[in-house]
Amino acid sequence: MSIRYSKYLPGFVFILDVVLLNITFYLAKFITADSINLFKSELILITVANLVWVASSSLSKSYNVKRPLVLQENLNRYFLALIYYLFSVLGVIYVLKLTDLDSIMLFACCSFFITFVIAFRSLLFFLLDYLRKKGYNNRSILILGDKKIADRLLSSFSKHPEYGYNLINFISDSQMDTLIESDLFNKIISLAPDEIFICYKQINEALLYKLINFGEINFIKIKVVSDLVLYNNHAQLVNYHDMPVLQLTSKSEVGLKIKLLKRSFDIGFSSVIMLSGVPVFVMLYLATKITSKGPAFYKQERIGRNGKPFNIYKFRSMYINSELTGPQLSKDNDPRITKWGRLIRKSRLDELPQFWNVLKGDMSVVGPRPERQHFIEKIVEKMPDYKKLLYLKPGLTSFGQVDYGYAENIDEMCDRLHHDMKYLKNLNLNSDLNIIMKTVKVMIQFKGK
Repeated sequence: MSIRYSKYLPGFVFILDVVLLNITFYLAKFITADSINLFKSELILITVANLVWVASSSLSKSYNVKRPLVLQENLNRYFLALIYYLFSVLGVIYVLKLTDLDSIMLFACCSFFITFVIAFRSLLFFLLDYLRKKGYNNRSILILGDKKIADRLLSSFSKHPEYGYNLINFISDSQMDTLIESDLFNKIISLAPDEIFICYKQINEALLYKLINFGEINFIKIKVVSDLVLYNNHAQLVNYHDMPVLQLTSKSEVGLKIKLLKRSFDIGFSSVIMLSGVPVFVMLYLATKITSKGPAFYKQERIGRNGKPFNIYKFRSMYINSELTGPQLSKDNDPRITKWGRLIRKSRLDELPQFWNVLKGDMSVVGPRPERQHFIEKIVEKMPDYKKLLYLKPGLTSFGQVDYGYAENIDEMCDRLHHDMKYLKNLNLNSDLNIIMKTVKVMIQFKGK
């Protein structure tokens, strides 16, 4: 794959997404009705679906494939487009009253589309990664400026050949001082780089603007590299009119798109669970009432996002008045737990009412588990970093809970905290789906407590 074809890649991805969308319609129709002939309402729907997907994909730019290759980032943009698409199509179905549509076919179509696109994206990124590691589809780069900064940049590129960068020359700051501008620009033209990385602690402002203007005229991307070393921190560029400022934080910034994705997923997933799980809820309610005295539901104050308290709901698994002496953590063979409560805690079914907390917006499906103020104060004494987790909505399930498990004391709660901090630094929909799958595995294997 030659670099001159790279500019066609977004268009190729965009068109293929539309093709896959139409294939899934006909495939779903064939599987559910053993025919590919579409009724009038289905023809209307597929026309609207194509128009809506083109608009949604354009708004989210889900078809863009940028360097460096980050599959999760691309899939997050795709899921954002998918959410726009689903809400818009469902709205059209409601407004046009397309009541004769087969709901099973629509569900199959959506499932196929998601599966096909994820498979295609994964294959595309694997192929591009392979080609770039083999030396194909590379971009030639020229580095100007400080040798130490340049060496750090090249070290990063050498560790990640999938970035697809090939150094053609390095011009040090001392060499730059001896070159007159016309000679410098002539040399750049002769080298014909695709991108120029400027590695200066302090560069002449007039020269920088000339390089930027030169790059625009000659279709060369100009990138400025800071001498700042971030290690595990994250940076966001904020423009104050003509003053670019790096905003640094030890956690990744949760952008509006991620918040929208998570909230949309929370509402959709919780609605499906609560509607389809009505028989299970009724059975659990009755069994809890029959097996021990007291209410079936149990509520307890927990601390949510930004330190705001809220009431969390569960199916009661302990005898009433189990904490008369104060807040306590559950343990193995805890005498406060009923026989029925031990079963539903093992399977995590006691947590199901928290989907109502998710719908209300107090919680998310995935996020750090909410704690009581009593235990938060004790945790913060040992690990002040816990307060960072309060930037997020607490979750029904968490990375710490599925990878570490329940904690019986403050030390174990602090150990589990390290797992949730990893989630904070890698917040995306793919991580959420992975945690949900692990949670289901815990439920099936009765590894709850």
